[in-house]
Amino acid sequence: MQATQILNDSAQGPGIASNNRVGNATMGKDEFVKLLLAQLGNQDPTTPMDSQAFVAQLAQFSSLEQLNTVNERLDSLLVAQTSTSQTAATTFVGKEATFKTDKLALGADGAALASGSLSADADTVAVNIVDGQGKTVRTLQIGAQHKGDFTFQWDGRDDNGARVAAGDYQLKVTAADSKGKTVETTMRSTGLVNGVSFQNGYPELLINGSKIKMSEIVEINQRSTP
Repeated sequence: MQATQILNDSAQGPGIASNNRVGNATMGKDEFVKLLLAQLGNQDPTTPMDSQAFVAQLAQFSSLEQLNTVNERLDSLLVAQTSTSQTAATTFVGKEATFKTDKLALGADGAALASGSLSADADTVAVNIVDGQGKTVRTLQIGAQHKGDFTFQWDGRDDNGARVAAGDYQLKVTAADSKGKTVETTMRSTGLVNGVSFQNGYPELLINGSKIKMSEIVEINQRSTP
């Protein structure tokens, strides 16, 4: 008689059979113990269960208990780590953050500061500022820049000198070295951290009206005062 059959019969009680047995695809520790007890209670006294097989099953049960303990501890560590991460994120509120982005927020004061990083020296660096309709409103010639970080400021005006509306704009940067080869550029922006959002299950900083992931943050500094 198979072990699972013995367990089902023992659960029904002596002398009771059932054709409507219900099971599941997984075996927990309680089911494991019932199975061992059913095997011991229904073994043939003349040919008792192999002791080595019994020891092996006990070892499996011990491993199952240890895995359950490990899972419980990992869950506790995850909760603690998440709580620590969320608490740490709130300490950035009121500070200035620099983060990776190709977006530039133009404020009501009509000025915006942005920065980038070049993978090599560039002889020419040009920044196209594009509005929400995909129209280039301003082209800034930054000039030659060395490898590493560079910054530039936009006065909030278009190529005709007219002031544009406050809002979000996209930065499209082209850079080339002395031989005309394209130089890789990573754009950044800086803004005040106004709050922290946990809506997506992890902390995101609220900067310039946008949610910025912690992985996109490059620097956190004290807010500069005039």
